[in-house]
Amino acid sequence: MSSSPSRFHLPTFSTFLFSSGFLFVTTPRRLYSYLNLQNVVLSIKMSSSSSSAAVGKRKAAGKPISPPPLKRKAQSTISKGTVANFFTPASQKPKDRTVWSERAPDHDTPATLLVARYEPEEKENAEKIDNKSRRKIAAFDLDSTLIVSASGKKFSNDAADWKWWDASVPTRLRQLYEKEDYHVVIISNQAGLGPLHPDPNAKGPKNTGKARAATFKQKCAAVLAQLDLPTAIYAATGKDKYRKPRTGMWDELCKDYGIPAAEVDLEHSIFVGDAGGRTAQPKTGDMKAALAKDFSCSDRNFAHNLGIKYQTPEEFFLGESPREFTREFDLAAYPADSSEDVPFEKKNEQEVVLFCGPPGAGKSTFYWKHLKPLGYERVNQDTLKTRAKCFKAAVELLEEGNSIAVDNTNPDPDGRKEWVELARKHKVPIRCVWFKMSKALCEHNDVVRALNKSMNPESRTALPGIAFAGFFSKLREPKVKEGFQDVVEVEFKFRGTKEEYAIWGRYWT
Repeated sequence: MSSSPSRFHLPTFSTFLFSSGFLFVTTPRRLYSYLNLQNVVLSIKMSSSSSSAAVGKRKAAGKPISPPPLKRKAQSTISKGTVANFFTPASQKPKDRTVWSERAPDHDTPATLLVARYEPEEKENAEKIDNKSRRKIAAFDLDSTLIVSASGKKFSNDAADWKWWDASVPTRLRQLYEKEDYHVVIISNQAGLGPLHPDPNAKGPKNTGKARAATFKQKCAAVLAQLDLPTAIYAATGKDKYRKPRTGMWDELCKDYGIPAAEVDLEHSIFVGDAGGRTAQPKTGDMKAALAKDFSCSDRNFAHNLGIKYQTPEEFFLGESPREFTREFDLAAYPADSSEDVPFEKKNEQEVVLFCGPPGAGKSTFYWKHLKPLGYERVNQDTLKTRAKCFKAAVELLEEGNSIAVDNTNPDPDGRKEWVELARKHKVPIRCVWFKMSKALCEHNDVVRALNKSMNPESRTALPGIAFAGFFSKLREPKVKEGFQDVVEVEFKFRGTKEEYAIWGRYWT
């Protein structure tokens, strides 16, 4: 037989017995390809052996040769359980006990509230419990109240990174439901998830909120599965009526459980959360460490709005004594005022009145109630849009012989100086009304106005925090020496109907 396969004259089908003992039947063309492949493999092996021998000669006098590195096998991220679950028929898979839904604050706004309802699997011979007769509600915040991150991170995006706040938590919650006839629910602010339905025209990534919400749902499903009680989670992702201390989530809860608001047992109901406005406490005596102040008082204020008892997780689960707390804004300092005092009087036949005060101080309300009836015309940048248009409108009104009220914030002397010079140019006196109010009070007023149509005749939206911070960073208290005839200081008093105070006199921020 010739060494070159190309010289063979082969029959249509041939049978060959190879050295391995394998009997192979094939066509001439396939055999030809096989023999060519064997020649190539043989040539590579011979070349490799020659190279190895040469290298061996060079390294023979040197150090021992290390063994070749081991090849790592690629580890699959797909578990056997996942594969098995994929091939399991839907009818044989365990039912997902957690059902999620979304809700919107009104018909014109995308959904911002996530709601999860969990129903345990019914067990044989289990005693039936009548949930419809329950009127006591034990509501809990989620983070830093029922659970914390297992990793120690303050904020974690890992669905598996959680553990119970204390080992006693699940047992105590089961006791509330099984022994004390409470509805057990979770009410949590989750603005960090981002918008569930972002504006398609907004800049930036669009799916961040959805990804965070998916992780949050996985974590909650695991928490509820371990607890294994008929319960619900309400998670407010926006800054609307659902966000604590506003009571929108509580209203949804009462509807879902079929409890009319008037029938809730407020005396025995409770809300437990870590945002209690507690002050910092230095390390003393047997304390392991100093205690930081709470980041807010929203949980305590939420319970106040509902008229139910409030406790921190330390008080409820561990039996610790209450700590001192404080509120940045305290409603007790602002009772309803029914007095008929007149806070402003006109002194000149024609004059300019310049307002100075933060957003949400009630400047526009003050104008409509006290200056408009006296014949003042209003100049307002929110309406006219630019400062230049405000000056133009003011000049026209003054030339017509009108008195004007400049309803803007005017925080600094430089800005106020332009109005003083304008009044001097037109030879009319200028007075200042100074709305001396705290940032917390103004933020409260702003949210009340934005979220209640009956108290928002101009349909204003809630301002961002930077609007308040910007004003107070520029603020310099107005003085007569700036060129004013006088400075009238106005302190806030709520003046309105009982129905309006019932809205205003709750915590909103």
